[in-house]
Parts: sequence; structure tokens; C-alpha cells
Amino acid sequence: MLLCFSSSHRTADFDLLERLERRAPAVTAALSEHSDIVSGSVVLATCNRFEAYLDIAAAPGSARAGSADAVLEAVSTASGIDVDTLRTASAVYSNHAVAEHLFAVTSGLESVVVGEGEIAGQVRRALDSARKAGSVTSELERLFQLASRTSRGVKNQTGIMSAGRSMVRLALDLAESRISDWAQTRVLLVGTGKYAGASLAALRDRGATDVRVFSPSGRAPAFARSHDIAPIAADGVVDALAESDLVVTCSAVTDYVLTGPLLTEALERPGALERRLIVDLGLPRNVDPAVAELVGVELLDLETISLHAPLTELRAADDARSIVDAAAAEYQARTAEQAVTPALVALRKHVFGVLDAEIERARTRGDGSEQTEAALRHLAGVLLHTPSVRARELARQGDAQAFIEGAAALFGVDVEAEAEAARPRLSAVDDESAAS
Repeated sequence: MLLCFSSSHRTADFDLLERLERRAPAVTAALSEHSDIVSGSVVLATCNRFEAYLDIAAAPGSARAGSADAVLEAVSTASGIDVDTLRTASAVYSNHAVAEHLFAVTSGLESVVVGEGEIAGQVRRALDSARKAGSVTSELERLFQLASRTSRGVKNQTGIMSAGRSMVRLALDLAESRISDWAQTRVLLVGTGKYAGASLAALRDRGATDVRVFSPSGRAPAFARSHDIAPIAADGVVDALAESDLVVTCSAVTDYVLTGPLLTEALERPGALERRLIVDLGLPRNVDPAVAELVGVELLDLETISLHAPLTELRAADDARSIVDAAAAEYQARTAEQAVTPALVALRKHVFGVLDAEIERARTRGDGSEQTEAALRHLAGVLLHTPSVRARELARQGDAQAFIEGAAALFGVDVEAEAEAARPRLSAVDDESAAS
């Protein structure tokens, strides 16, 4: 049974998302501790969403009562957020709705800026982290592999990702109204991760040439060398703030990088610029919101930026949604087919077991030949073909149980025993499929 806890810009304010993001490691650990409920997990934390995709440990054919409430309680305890607050600021998806939601998320349909390109990479990195932690089950692996494939289909078959703009570029679009000449703008970039690289590329696309970088973690020199810009040391950050027209922050640190006292000190430096724009792309926030009250400082944070997210081209969005819906329907159908696999295996073993016994008796009487045996095995395969096709048809129609019960009633096969014996083997097949 799949379950997804989702808190995003659609359901929660950025303060709550920030608190969840700060506590992401604790939430991940808390979920792994509930091994009686959670078999596996993948946690996705981005600038506008926090989601936990879970493989719930439930016996075949039964539902685990209260599993969603148990997950909410675990997230609440680990994050320090009241469970009722979480319940009103989140959505919980189960079973096939999980696939539809993840496919839409990975394709950019649920982002603040619909069609933004970063989300597919963020989903891949979330899966990689879960793999390293050993928390990915075969079903979660299959789900995320199909999500990645669906995202590529959306990217290749629609114009939504090229039409949609990333959060970085949207932020700079908003900043453009305050900047008359990018070539003359002095920029301080705070952060050295993938977001910083994307920010620098977007700045250069607009013509910015005077860009320096500061890293709270001390990685500025290496980033500066690889990107051909100047690094700022910790003892030079106040002077850099005083001299910068635009400050773009996108650091992964959990404490404020820019505080009121630090900005006040910069403003008081001799020759400091009278006005500056600060764009905070960090989650958790890199900039104390109180700096917006300082004279000469304007702050654009994620919450403000999201309010200006543009409408997408309706045709591209509709086409992308159709691809996602089709992929989710196929995932549901293939998952349903898995329900009849143990019954088909049991039926095949029964038929070929009877056949082998009869062939052995014929051999002892001296009646058998290789040609006759081959013909009989071929006949058995032909006779099993129609039940196999019919079983998958029934499964896709949501009536797998009719075939399972029919096989048990007509042939006396022990489907439950075969399901238990086949489960490890089926998981291995899923793993091989996901890796290919």
C-alpha cells in the first residue's frame, strides 16, 4: 500500500514549509523507526513542498487502519508541529492517487511556476538519498522510475517545460523592474550549490558581469574558480553587502545568513549604497524577514515571488496533464496485474505438475517419446494462454479476485501459499526492471 504525505505551496504557508524543511532529517529518521508501519520511504524537500512517499507494510488483501494518522503523528513529533496544524496544511494520497500525484509533481505541473525544470532533478536526488539510506522498496523504486520516465515524456512531447520558467528566473524577472542596467549592477551571490550555479547562469543571461560569491560554509573559493568570479571571505562580507546593488541568497544552511544587525552594519559603512535589493531563494530562509524594515533594503522572498507566478500556456499544460493521466492509468493497470500473478504461477505449476506426473507414468510403461512429450508441453502452454490473458483483463478491470477465486475453486490451487513464496522473487524482478 502506497501513501504520500504532502505539504506544499498549495496547502501550506512558507513558514510551515520552512519548519518542515529544517526538520527533514528528523522526519526521515522518525519514519524509518516505524518499521511496523513503514516498509520504505522517499522524502522530497524543495523550496515549495515537503513530501514523504511511503510503502506501508500491510498484509495482502488487508488495509492497515489508521496508517495515515500514524504517519501524521510521526511527522508531527519529529517536526515539532502540532498534528492538527499539519492535517489542515497537508494532503494525504493513497494507493494509485500517489502515482498520479508524483507523476504530476515530477513533470512540473504542481510547481509554483508550472513547468519549471528543476523539480525532476530534485525528485531524482530524493530517490538517490533514499537508496543510500536503504529505505527504498521495490515498489517505490518502480514508482519513481516511472515518474522520471513520465517527466521525460512531458518534456519531449509538450512545450510546458520550455514555456515554464524556474523560480530563479522568475525572481530575476521581478528584480528587472528595479534594475536599469544589468552590466553595471554589482551582485553578491550567497551560496555555492546547484541553485547558486543556476542563479549565476540566469544573471549572466541578463548581462550581469560584476558577480561575487560568499559561502557560509567556506566553499566560495572553489566555486569562484570553477565559475570565473571573485570569492568573498567571511571577514569581507559586510563590505561586499555595502557595495552590492543586488544580493541573491540560495544557501542550504539552516540559520539566517543575512540578519538585521549584519545589514545595519553594512548600511553604516562609509560609501555604502543607499538602496539594494535582496532576493532570498533559500528554504529555510537565508534572510531574516526583519531586514525588510531597514531603510534602503527591499526583500523578495519565495512567498512574495510565488504570488507573481505566471499562468502557463493552457494547451501545453493540458497536453502535459494528459500524458500524466495516461501514465498513472497504466501504472494502476500494471499494479492490478500483479495481483493475479501468484494465481497464474500457481495455475501453471498445477497444470505442468499434472503433465509431468503423467509423462513420468508413460515413461515407466515405455509409451513416451520426446516428440510426444514436446507436443504435450506445447498443448499445455496453449491451453494456459487464454486464462493468462483473461486474468490480466480482469485485473485491469478491477476484478482480479474473480480469477483468483475461480482458479482456487476449479483447480484447488493454493494461491495464498504461492503469493507468499513468490513475493521475494517478484521484488527481485521489479528491482531488475527498475535498473534496466
